[in-house]
Amino acid sequence: MDQIEHKYIDVRGLKLHVAEIGTGPSVVFLHGFPEIWYSWRHQMIAVANAGFRVLAPDFRGYGLSQQPDEPEKASFKDLIEDLLVILDSFSIPKAILIGKDFGALPANLFAVLFPERVSGVVTLGVPHFPFPPSSLFGQLPEGFYILRWKEPGRAEADFGRLSVKTVVRNIYILFSGSELPIAAENQEIMDLVDPSTPLPPWFTEEDLAAYAELYEKSGFRTALQVPYRTMQEDSSLTNPIIKVPALLIMGEKDYFLKVPGMEDYLRSGKVKDFVPDLEITFLPEGTHFVQEQFPDQVNQLITTFLSKRTN
Repeated sequence: MDQIEHKYIDVRGLKLHVAEIGTGPSVVFLHGFPEIWYSWRHQMIAVANAGFRVLAPDFRGYGLSQQPDEPEKASFKDLIEDLLVILDSFSIPKAILIGKDFGALPANLFAVLFPERVSGVVTLGVPHFPFPPSSLFGQLPEGFYILRWKEPGRAEADFGRLSVKTVVRNIYILFSGSELPIAAENQEIMDLVDPSTPLPPWFTEEDLAAYAELYEKSGFRTALQVPYRTMQEDSSLTNPIIKVPALLIMGEKDYFLKVPGMEDYLRSGKVKDFVPDLEITFLPEGTHFVQEQFPDQVNQLITTFLSKRTN
């Protein structure tokens, strides 16, 4: 971890944080929620050791990156435009993008919009789908966490009852389960976690402290806006096909597979209508945090994919 450098660049009026390590062909990691650059700590070092230059930005309003003046106006489009500026700022003509959770969306969209800047895409936990993500959740009850957090003020009130550290702890516990987080009518999402529940064994108190320190700084305003309150955005892609080689890594016990239609979309091969050159790997015991849960296996999958793309 000590060899990772931390840089700040001006991106469209904001100072964004980018962690960097290594030399060689460029790989850019894009985090999900409640993650930050730190969630790629295992992958960054392994990929750098395999001969690559690795960047892991904190999205605007996350981690060490500056908050936009009006977080409630942030959008997925911002993430695409920020990524373009980041690549230009680091003089990277072409990169392999690796996105986890909602970070898979800008990775995939960028590959569609700027194919000349992308030589491959790896996503974890979320596949490419050429329709607004909000359309996936119409069959789920109102208590589904994404629908709850989409409502302005609801998550703020729920989170505000607890310390930032407890909020991050609860989300890690919830999202590492195999069932969709759904609250009853008289419950809030944070109430789904018993305070005595331990952290997953692969996520230490030191890891939690690192996350909590950064969320103490950033808060959750931008994080709730992107992704949860911008999922209805229509990217208006006329040809949403990813033409570069791609790898999808999914945990067999990832709760996201329980979203109605999701498992069939993947196992039937329908996803390959939109990502023709796609390899899918399921990790039998993997949850939504496969890159932290099984770093060695994920690192091997990623470095094998990278070596094929650059040799």
